[in-house]
Amino acid sequence: MSFLTLTNVSKFYGDTQAVSGFNLTVEKGEFISLLGPSGCGKTTTLQMIAGFEAVSGGRIELDGRDITHAKPNTRGLGIVFQTYALFPHMTVEQNVAFGLEMRKCGAAEKRDRVAQALSLVHLEKHGARYPRELSGGQRQRVALARALVIAPPVLLLDEPLSNLDAKLREEMQFELRDIQRKVGTTTIMVTHDQSEAMSISDRVVVMEAGHITQVGRPLNVYEHPANRFISTFVGKANLLEGQVVGAAGDRADIAVGGMMLSLESTDTGLRGGGRVVLGLRPEKIRCTAPGQGRCNGEVVRRFFLGSQWMYEVETPLGLLSVLSANDGAEALEQGAAVGLAWSDYSLRLVSTARSDEGVAA
Repeated sequence: MSFLTLTNVSKFYGDTQAVSGFNLTVEKGEFISLLGPSGCGKTTTLQMIAGFEAVSGGRIELDGRDITHAKPNTRGLGIVFQTYALFPHMTVEQNVAFGLEMRKCGAAEKRDRVAQALSLVHLEKHGARYPRELSGGQRQRVALARALVIAPPVLLLDEPLSNLDAKLREEMQFELRDIQRKVGTTTIMVTHDQSEAMSISDRVVVMEAGHITQVGRPLNVYEHPANRFISTFVGKANLLEGQVVGAAGDRADIAVGGMMLSLESTDTGLRGGGRVVLGLRPEKIRCTAPGQGRCNGEVVRRFFLGSQWMYEVETPLGLLSVLSANDGAEALEQGAAVGLAWSDYSLRLVSTARSDEGVAA
């Protein structure tokens, strides 16, 4: 039985619908990320779960209890805000203990639980400090300890790492996941950062314009995007528009830019004359000597990314982005001729349309 269930949840602001037909079941102990661009409804959804936003339609159940219209303070949920919302006049210990104070927790129990929470986030030596005396990462951990000390059934995270610098943010991603696994608290995180959602989530819920467009494990969402939007929002993808020449069994031949590409696909709806969009991830393409790949091209731009080189290569298929590891080999120069190779399995069917329609979005 699902621990947290949202059934056909919607939210209107006047005539504007921010969230529509949101359906999600979350198992106990799962780490779920709501991923999408700004304005897609992910934060609104989180606030409806927390009780800060009234639900316009639908139902929210927690462990079998209807909390759709319950007040926030009766839901018992732990929340970490984007700004952390720490009390500046309180010490770290006092901030962490605040939720226990509101619950009239006894002094001895409160002391023990605060000590355990600070130990969990590696701040046991910082209890007497004030938020202004802490780094950004330490303040984030205080906010996390304050949310966890009340032993909430669900932990809600509203872009909790967005205020950190890139290096600290990456470190805190894995620390956050480790803490969540140790405690076992069901967690829902809002983020617009694809790598963040992919690296620490059990499942990713991709949202667009108030709707869920795909739910799945990170690898499945990345490798098998449900539509054109997801293929470019979750990672990068070269989109190749073409026409089905023939399809039989689990393979289809697609004409793209004067070339014939072979697609491994279980989509039985493909038929001759149909228009399709294929996706090819930049890291799935290998640079070879000219004449030794699937096609030849010319490097028109290159970008150094530290661990990788990003090349933009003009080809018969159009301009393709290619990611190559910075493995010590000499980088390709602008204007260099190059061959490009990839496996048939690397091509993904992104969208389809009937022959009398435009290419589907």
